[in-house]
Amino acid sequence: MKKLIETIKNIFKIEELRKRIVYTLSLLLIYRLGSFVVLPGIDPMQLSNLQAQASGGLVGLLNMFSGGAFGNASIFALGVMPYISASIVIQLLGIMIPYFQRMQREGESGHRKLNQWTRYLTIVILALQGPVYLTNLRTQLPPSAFLIEGFSFNIFSTIVLIGGTMFIMWLGERITDRGLGNGISMIIMVGIVARMPFAFVAEAGDRLSQSSGGMLMLVVELVILFFIFVASIALVQGVRKIPVQYAKRIVGNKQYGGVRQYIPLKINAAGVMPIIFAQALMLFPMIFASFDATRGFAAVMSNMQGFWYNFVFFLMVVAFTYFYTAVTVNPTNMADDIKKNGGFIPGIKPGKKTAEYIDSVMSRITLPGSIFLGLVAILPVFAQMLGINAQFAQFYGGTSLLILVGVILDTLQQIESHLMMRHYDGLMKSGRLKGRSNL
Repeated sequence: MKKLIETIKNIFKIEELRKRIVYTLSLLLIYRLGSFVVLPGIDPMQLSNLQAQASGGLVGLLNMFSGGAFGNASIFALGVMPYISASIVIQLLGIMIPYFQRMQREGESGHRKLNQWTRYLTIVILALQGPVYLTNLRTQLPPSAFLIEGFSFNIFSTIVLIGGTMFIMWLGERITDRGLGNGISMIIMVGIVARMPFAFVAEAGDRLSQSSGGMLMLVVELVILFFIFVASIALVQGVRKIPVQYAKRIVGNKQYGGVRQYIPLKINAAGVMPIIFAQALMLFPMIFASFDATRGFAAVMSNMQGFWYNFVFFLMVVAFTYFYTAVTVNPTNMADDIKKNGGFIPGIKPGKKTAEYIDSVMSRITLPGSIFLGLVAILPVFAQMLGINAQFAQFYGGTSLLILVGVILDTLQQIESHLMMRHYDGLMKSGRLKGRSNL
C-alpha cells in the first residue's frame, strides 16, 4: 500500500503526465454530461419505455456502448459505433482497392487522407442510422413525448445526432493527441463503466428477491467474473517467444560469442479490436429493421440469444482477429530487421524463409487466441441461460470485459512509460507492464 501511494505521488509530480490526466478526465466529463442532454423536442419525463427497451438485447448493448445515451434519447445517442463501422470499411478497402493501398503507404499524409474518408463515410452511416433511431423513438414513446411534430423534427434531430457523434469523434482525437490512451477506446470504456453500477444493482436486486440462496449465488457470480477478468488479462498479455541468435562480433582483438534474444509474438496481437469491429458490424441489421422486406432478417440477426446471431458473431471475431493481426504484424519487416542486424533464427535461413517461419508461427498461435476470443465474446448468452440478469451478463463477455482490460492496460502502460523515463519506479515490481500494443 505504501508503494502504491508513493507511485501515485510520483505520477502527479510529473507535470506533463499530470496535465494529460487532467485533460483526459475533463474531456471524458464533457462526454458524460452530453449523454444526459436530451434531443430538443422530446419530453425527458416520458423516456421510461425507451429506457426499459435499452435494458436488454442488442439495443441494451448499444446503450451500454453509449454510456446510457441511447436510453436517454441524448444528442450522443448513436455513440461512436458509426465511426468504428466506417473505420472497418476503410481498412477493408485498403486491402482490395489500389487507391486506398497507396494512401496507406504514403505515411502521415496518407493517414490524414484516410481519416478524412473515414469521417465522410461516418456521416453517411449516421444519415442512415439517425432516421432509424428516430423511428424507434416513435414506436417506444407516447405521442405526448414529442413537443415538435412533423418532418422538420426528423430532419433537425438527424442533424443533431450526426453533430453529436462527430463531436464525440473530435473529443476522442483530442484525447489521443493530448491526453492518455486511445481516445475512442477510452470513450467506449467510460460508457461501459458508467453502466456497470446499474447492471450490478439490477442483478443484486434479482438475487436478493429470491427466497433462498440468492446472496450465495451473487457471490459465486462475482468470483466467476473475477476469474474471467484474470483470463482476459492473460489473453491480452500472452506471449510466444522465438529465439534469435546474433552472429559473433569481433571488437579490437577480442572475439565475443553470439547473443541470444527473443522475438515476443502475442497470442492475441489484435487485442480487443476484433470484438469492437465485429460488434459494430452486428449493429448493421438494425438499419434494415424498418423495411418490410428485410424485417425478418433484421429480427434474427438482432436476437442476441439466438443461434445465428452468436454463430455469425463468433465467426466474425475469429476472422477479424486474423485480419487485424495481418495488418499490425508484418513478418517480412521482422525478417528484414533481423537480417540487417546480423541475426538469424536457429535452423532457419535468413530472409524469405525467416518471414515464412514467423508467419507460420503467428498463424498457429493466433488460431487458439482467436477461438478463445470468440468464445469470450459470446459468453454473455450462456450467462443469461443460467438466469443472470441481461445487463449484468454483458460484463461476462469480451464485448465489455476485454475492452475494459485492453484499454486499462494500454493506459497504465503509457503512465508507466512516463514514470520510467523520469527514473521513477513503475507500476509493477518486476518487469514492464505489458499492454496490447507491445509486440
